[in-house]
This record gives sequence, C-alpha cells and structure tokens, in this order.
Amino acid sequence: MSTAARARFFDQPKAVWATAFACVVGFMSIGLVDPILTSIAAGLNASPSQVSLLFTSYFFVTSVMMLVTGFVSSRLGGRKTLLLGAVLIVVFAGLAGTANSVAGLVAYRAGWGLGNAFFVVTALSVIVAASRGGTAAAILMYEAALGLGISAGPLLGAALGSLSWRYPFFGTATLMAIGFVAIFVLLPEQPKPKEKVSLTAPIRALGEPGLKTAAVSAMFYNYAFFTVLAFVPFVLKMSAHAVGLIFFGWGVLLAIFSVLVAPRLQARFSAVRLLSGCLAIFSALLLVIAFGPREAVILSVVLSGALMGVCNTVYTEIALEVSTVPRPVASAGYNFVRWFAGVVAPYAAPLIAEHFGAPASFVLAALAAAAAPAVLILRSRTLGRYGAGPMPAGAMPAAAPAEAMPVAVLAAIDGGTTDAAILARAVDLAQGQVGRVHVLHVRPLEVIDEGAVEAETKGEATEILARALSRVEVAGGAPEAEILEAPATRIAETIRARARALGVRFLVAGTRHRGDIGDLVHGSVAEALYRTAGEGPELVLVPEPSEDPAEKTAAANPSGGLAATVSQA
Repeated sequence: MSTAARARFFDQPKAVWATAFACVVGFMSIGLVDPILTSIAAGLNASPSQVSLLFTSYFFVTSVMMLVTGFVSSRLGGRKTLLLGAVLIVVFAGLAGTANSVAGLVAYRAGWGLGNAFFVVTALSVIVAASRGGTAAAILMYEAALGLGISAGPLLGAALGSLSWRYPFFGTATLMAIGFVAIFVLLPEQPKPKEKVSLTAPIRALGEPGLKTAAVSAMFYNYAFFTVLAFVPFVLKMSAHAVGLIFFGWGVLLAIFSVLVAPRLQARFSAVRLLSGCLAIFSALLLVIAFGPREAVILSVVLSGALMGVCNTVYTEIALEVSTVPRPVASAGYNFVRWFAGVVAPYAAPLIAEHFGAPASFVLAALAAAAAPAVLILRSRTLGRYGAGPMPAGAMPAAAPAEAMPVAVLAAIDGGTTDAAILARAVDLAQGQVGRVHVLHVRPLEVIDEGAVEAETKGEATEILARALSRVEVAGGAPEAEILEAPATRIAETIRARARALGVRFLVAGTRHRGDIGDLVHGSVAEALYRTAGEGPELVLVPEPSEDPAEKTAAANPSGGLAATVSQA
C-alpha cells in the first residue's frame, strides 16, 4: 500500500523539474530517427541495412554500458553521472548532425548511446532523492517524462526532419544542453551509494536461472520490438510527418499501457499468462504488418505500442523479483541481454528483406515474439511464484513463535491515516475471537520499464510497525508483527497469501486512500482485496476517519456492487 496518500505531484523542487526535462530529451532519442530514416538513406546514398546501423551502434553501446553504469554511478554519485551522460549526448548528437557518411553517423550514434546509458539509468534515483511529496509522486514524475519523451521523439524528428535530416540531431543537442545547464545549476550534489557495484556483478547475476530465463525471453520479445521500431519506416514509404504521427500514436499507447494499464492487469493475471496473451496478439499484428495493406499496417503498428507497454513493465518486474542479487545489479544484467536485441534486429530486418522480401523480416519477428513466452513456460520452474501463479504461503517469512492464543486477525497497515482505526478494529475482533493480532506491513516496490525503486526505506517501514505495535498494546491486544516486501501490483496478493498461511478468521485493511497517486498508477489495494474477498478470511474494510457516512457506505463496496462478504467497521 502506498504511504504517500496525498502526494503533491506538481509541488516539486526546481532540481526535479530540471532532471525530468532532461529525461524527456533523453527518452526522445528512442524514436527520434524513425521519421528520418528514409531521408538519411537518400541524403547519404545508403541502403536500409546501412542506415539501420544507427540503431545497432546506439543499442550496442547502450547494452554493453548497462554492465558499467552501476560501477561508475556508485563511485561518481548521481549528479556527476547525470552531467556526464548529458554532456556526452550534447556532443555526439551535435556531431551526428554534421556527419557526411553513414560510417561517421553510426559512430556518433554510438557515442550518443554511451551518454544515454549513463543518463537514463541514473535519472530515476536522482528524481526520487531530490523530490518531495512522497516517492510515488517522484516515480510518476519519472514515468511521465518517459512517456512524453517516447511519444514526442517521433514528432520532433518529423517536424525538424521535414526541413533536413540533420536538424533533429541539432535540436536534441540543443535541448539536452539546456537540460545540462539546468541540472548543473539547480541540482545539488547527491550522496554516493553506500555499496559500490563491481564490474563483473551483472554478468555473475545472469548465472541465476530465473534471471537468465527472464532475460532470454525478453531478448526474443525485444527482437520483435526493434524490428517494428527500425524497419517499419522503410516499409511504409511515407513522409517524415506521416511516420512521425504514426510513431507518436505508438509511443502514446506504449506510455499509457506501461504506466497505467499494465499494473492493473498484473494485479488480475499471472505474469506468464499476461505475457503469453500480449505476445500472441503481438505476433498476430506482426503478420498483419507483413502481409496486410498499408492502412492495416499503420493500425497494427500503433496498437503494438499498447502491447509493448505491458510487456516492458511485466518483464522488468519478473527480472527484478526472481533474482537474489541487489536489484540494480539484476537490472544491469537483464538490460544488457534484452537491449542486445536492439543490436541484432535493426540490422537483420532490412538485410533479410533485401534477400527474401520485407514480409520475411516481420514473419521472423512474429516467430521471435511467439518464442518469448515459450521460454517462460518451458523454464517456469526457475521463475518461482511467477511461474506458478499466485504466491504460495511457503514463500512467506515464518510467523512469530506460537503463543497460548492463536492468531485470529491480520491487520494490514500502510502508515497512512487509517492505521489507528484498522488496529482498533483488529483488537476488537481478536478479543471477540479470543486470539491475538498479527500486524502486517508490506513495503511497496514500484516497478517501471527501466528498473525499480523502493517506495519506502526499511527504516520507515520499521517506524510504521513500531507505532502500530504500541497502539495494539495500549488497546490491550496481544500482537505480533512482520514486514514483507512486494511489487506494488502484488501487495493485495501478498496480504491474502499471508492471511491464508496464518489461518486467521479476519483480515482487516483500509479502504482506498482518496487522492493517492499510487492508487492512480497501479490501482487500489482495497479494491484488489475486495475482488477476492470470498477466497479466504472475512475481509473487514475500515474507512478513513474523515469520511462521511455516505462515503463509508461506498467504501464498504469499493468495486461497485461486486458480490462478496465484507464487514463494515
């Protein structure tokens, strides 16, 4: 459950806005060149496979640097790493605009990829550290920058590329130079990480079976992803403005489904089932792109953005949760493998088309998209709870030592304004059942496409639990307590599994927090608990103290009339 119940999204320091602006520019580079690929080919007298090396060189450096960014940033600190990445982007994007050969342009794009690797990987942690109003607001700020950058990149490329293919590169360099100055002036020095990351740690992490499974599966999926991104403009043979608008629509859906839709789907479906469904549809769309008329191709490209948004988020969560190594290390190893598909696909697709025709390139991409879930299914035993559906009770930490009275009530708290009322209700129920209260707090992990961030420190979680135990003891209860950790989309599932494992009679939790940014992004935990109210202990939802009687009635039925047994406090 989110602890930033009323985080103020727009009330952020200037340093956060400066970093977010630069993030937008950094993410623009993914789709910036799509509208101008054919113009570059014509301007430099190059073939599609030669021009596609713009993606290959960029993502080769980005992929390899995923192994290095943790090593560098843990020694330089966030601010210096950001500035290093920004200045590299300014230099190499500007040089790309001056290139007079494909070889030169490809080399400059590689340098650009180096800068982007430093910048993008560090930006999230810097925004979280510099923000105010709660971690949820900072994460939403980063995700908004990601979505705006991905969707705006093709538009900028089209607008400037219609004048000259060189202008998008100059434009990006100018915008990032503004971002560099803003960060340099406004962002204070960030503390360096306490633990330094070794150069070999990400490679060693890939030896873990679960992480290896997720990375290899994601690599197949990303082959299809980059085939669409890099080769579709050559198939469409349309103007820069038209291609820019198509990929703008693609980017908007990718951002919306990654940030707002994927978390809600994750709360309802197992990861493997969700990915299998999305990738099956994606495979079908790729076949439409291969053999359909232009109108169908355009629609399929735009719709594929929605599927990609879901897949990106779900894959990241699996990769970070199945590994036992620190998440930044797991993320580096995972991104190294999956981004390597961006090295192969952009060059392979036009090369295959030159020999066997354009449809063959997309058929191969469709096969790759189908192979991705097959890897997950065949190696599901390595994925823990993600390979077997809901989390089994055995995956939870052990309960406190048995006492004279059994555990009667599980009280799920989140550090918000409802905690006191939740605990008071739990004590009443436990006394009526002649049992004790088990207080549970789940630390949320917010997962996004590029990685994850803890929405709450271990110290903050410990303080929340200490306050709760004091309240229960004062009320005359006999409590025990524990802290678990779960992705924000899996909190309700985690609470339910723990309640079943303890065999409690009642599960007491709070209703949806009004104005909670976390609920906006990944859905309400209360609503998720309500959907499964008949599957375990009796659910008791406690409204916030400030709610009026009418709101209390609505809170008892947060899903609008779904049949379930729910007790009202």
